[in-house]
Amino acid sequence: MTEGEGLFRDGDLIRVIGREGVLIAAGGAASLLQTAHPKVGQGVYDHSYTADDPSRRLRNTMGWVYTVQFGTREEAEALSALVRKGHEAVTGPDYEANDPELQVWVAATLFAVAAQFYQLLFRRTLSRAELEEFYRQSKVYATILGCPEERMPGTYTEFREYYANMLHTLEVNDTSRAVAEQVLHPKLPGGPLGAPGLAAVRLLTAGLMPAPIREQYGWKWNAGREFRFRLLIKALQVVYPRLPLRVRTIPRDVYLTSTRQMLAKTRRRPAISISTNGYGKDAAA
Repeated sequence: MTEGEGLFRDGDLIRVIGREGVLIAAGGAASLLQTAHPKVGQGVYDHSYTADDPSRRLRNTMGWVYTVQFGTREEAEALSALVRKGHEAVTGPDYEANDPELQVWVAATLFAVAAQFYQLLFRRTLSRAELEEFYRQSKVYATILGCPEERMPGTYTEFREYYANMLHTLEVNDTSRAVAEQVLHPKLPGGPLGAPGLAAVRLLTAGLMPAPIREQYGWKWNAGREFRFRLLIKALQVVYPRLPLRVRTIPRDVYLTSTRQMLAKTRRRPAISISTNGYGKDAAA
C-alpha cells in the first residue's frame, strides 16, 4: 500500500475499523438502510446497475471507501470528484444524488453499521471518546462529496438524535423494497454454489438492521432467526479476530489496487465518471 499524505493516519479509528475486510459482509445492512430513504431508494431504482452487475457496484463502492480511508489525499479527492460528476446525472422529480440531505444520511449509515458490527465482532465496546472520534472522521463520507460540514450533526450526541429520529420517521416504500430484493438476491456467478454465502449475508443484513426499518421492509424475524443470527455472530467472534491482520486486510488491498489502476486510466481519459451507488458510468469498466 502506497504511503503518503492521506486524509487519515494509521492510528485513526476510521482506518483501524475500516481495514477489517469482514465489514463488507455488513454492507447489505448499510446499503438497505440508505435505500430505506425514499429519495435514495428511487435514485438507485431509476439509475442503478445493481441488479445487472452487483459485483461492479461492490467494486466501485469499496474502491471509493478504501481510497478515502487509506489513499493519499490526491487519490481521495480525485476519485471523489469522479463520484460527484457521476452523481450529477442522477436526478428525478424529487431527488438529486448530490443533495446534502441524502449525503448526510448515507454517511450516517456507513458510520452506524461499521461501529455496530465492529463492536459485535471484537466483543469490544467503543468508549464515548472513541465514538466521538470515529464519528468525526466518518463525516468525510459526506463532506468529500461536497456536503457542507455544517449540514452534518455536529457531535456524536447530535448524531444519535438525528439517527434515532430518522429510524422512526423514514417510511420504506415499494421502490425501496424492490431495491432490497435486488440487493439480497443478486445475480452472481456460481449459481447454487453461492447460495449458502448469500443466505448468511441475508441473515446478517436482517440481524444488523434496526427493528423499525426491518419491520417496514417486511422481513421475517422470529426467535429462530434471532438464534441463527447470534450463532453466526458467535462463530465470527471466535474465528475472525484470530486471523492474521494481513489476511483480514486482503479486501482492502485488492480493491485499493484496482481503484488505483482505474485512477491511472482517468488521467488519460478525463471524461470518465464513476458512482459509489451503482449509478451511471463505471470508470473501471
